[in-house]
Amino acid sequence: MTMTELMPLLRKLNRAEKLHVMQCLVSDLAQDESDLLRQNMSYPIWSPYDAFEAADTMLKVLAAEKSNHA
Repeated sequence: MTMTELMPLLRKLNRAEKLHVMQCLVSDLAQDESDLLRQNMSYPIWSPYDAFEAADTMLKVLAAEKSNHA
């Protein structure tokens, strides 16, 4: 069933039924997210710690923006 077919049907539901559908969908999405991460695995993340080039670039952008408004 496509979204175009589904939306008119969902709009006909009463408030409690709509909330129940939302609860089911959010639960499914949460489960999908938890399936992406596995226990005892490591996943790389970016951290701004020691990102001196990024900080320097940001300071230059902010200084340029400040001088444009002065």
